[in-house]
Amino acid sequence: MQFDDNADLDTSEVKDVRGSRIPGGRATVGGGLVGIIALIMGLLFGVGPEQLGLSSGDEEPAPAASSVSQVQRACRTGQDANTREDCRLVAVVNSTQDFWRQEFTRRGGRYSPASTVFFTGRVNTACGAATSAVGPFYCPADRQVYLDLGFFDELRTKFGASGGPFAQAYVVAHEYGHHIQNLTGTLQRAQDGRTGAHSNAVKVELQADCYAGVWAHNATRTPDESTGRPLITRLTDEDIRDGLDAAAAVGDDRIQEMFQGRVTPESWTHGSAEQRRQWFYQGYRTGDMAQCNTFR
Repeated sequence: MQFDDNADLDTSEVKDVRGSRIPGGRATVGGGLVGIIALIMGLLFGVGPEQLGLSSGDEEPAPAASSVSQVQRACRTGQDANTREDCRLVAVVNSTQDFWRQEFTRRGGRYSPASTVFFTGRVNTACGAATSAVGPFYCPADRQVYLDLGFFDELRTKFGASGGPFAQAYVVAHEYGHHIQNLTGTLQRAQDGRTGAHSNAVKVELQADCYAGVWAHNATRTPDESTGRPLITRLTDEDIRDGLDAAAAVGDDRIQEMFQGRVTPESWTHGSAEQRRQWFYQGYRTGDMAQCNTFR
């Protein structure tokens, strides 16, 4: 994955609170979207979010901001995105939102942007407090994506993904898929509390995978506002393989087999490895969000 060296990065789309001191409080899985680690705990030990200390609570604080964030200092151009991980993620956020903004306009709608928050350890959100253990998540109450960048190491070391820059981009694009679902009214379908291979929870996750693929299809075609040229100038077949591999690595069946030694489809919340690969590729192959109807 390569970025246009001369493109300007928009760091206003990212809030960098790494290193900030966050007040105490119980942690939450934002908006009913179950974090990967919390999911594993539930699968292994039969515990729910409330027993993991993951409940919504009443607090709705905004995340504390660093006085001068690292991304504001370091992430100015596409050249920075080609050399630094956090700047690369800023560029992915920019590219993802550029695409969805233009796609909504093309369809006669209006896109409402979502910030991404970089944090370390724990963070406060409008959905309650959360720790890194829940993995990347989207909070519909404040319309923000939350990322502890340490998760990407776990994606490779704990879940066996091949890694690579585009595996990280897939994760970001998936979370923005949830933002699209929130804007279109689909996200609430996952909040009926049901699990299983045919549950709405799984269908929502697979649709977010598909939306990530739709962005990937269009990423090198979407003009950046600062240059009129695409911010992402190159995606290779290897990049897409890394994305497909990352999608499969967090399939429910693969996680269950790895951590409990058996597969129990009745407890699935995200879909199988093959389903996640297929729906990401469906979006990438077609480039059309209308082809992402996982509820059919």
